[in-house]
Amino acid sequence: MSDEGRTEHPVTSAAAPVRRLRRADRREQILDAATRAFARAGFTATSLDDVAAEAGITRFLLYRHFDSKADMYRAVLDRACHRLENSVGGDNFDEHSIPALLHAAAADPDAFRLLFRYAAREPDFRDLTDGLTATATDVARDNLAAQIPDGPWLDWAARLIPTLTIEAVIAWLDTGQPDPQHAADRIARAVHGVIHAAQTDPAATRSLGH
Repeated sequence: MSDEGRTEHPVTSAAAPVRRLRRADRREQILDAATRAFARAGFTATSLDDVAAEAGITRFLLYRHFDSKADMYRAVLDRACHRLENSVGGDNFDEHSIPALLHAAAADPDAFRLLFRYAAREPDFRDLTDGLTATATDVARDNLAAQIPDGPWLDWAARLIPTLTIEAVIAWLDTGQPDPQHAADRIARAVHGVIHAAQTDPAATRSLGH
């Protein structure tokens, strides 16, 4: 009999029996609960008991799906990364990219914060966030090359714009997701400011008396 076909003992004596789910559905339920739990307290401070309580299942059932807390955390991050790539795309920045990023962040704020805020502080998971940063920088550079001359300021803008955009989205989440219809335009203006700064020759600007 599969693990999902057995009725688990309740988390507490007063709890209702664990509802039977298909294995894939149970895994998604656990990942949803783990995302919420890790987003509240971080990886180190969150125990498997915390995740089990959040999911309303036993700790024993967690081990039927994940070998360890670290395995579960990486699965949470991998899922968040995969969903984000499906929403935003991975090889081009255009006028749809920032609205898509905001939509993905609003759909699952906990996962977005875990991926871009908390995982970067965890040495054991920096490989994932460093990989995201490197990919975003390469994509930005390719897309900016037609607007900014090759050189250090192109490299500067390619590094800064992905970071600025992500931090702008996180700040938007943290401030209650204000003005969602125009938030993408506001963030785009900040991005265009970086592009303009990288394009502008300060010496030429001074020669015009500015």
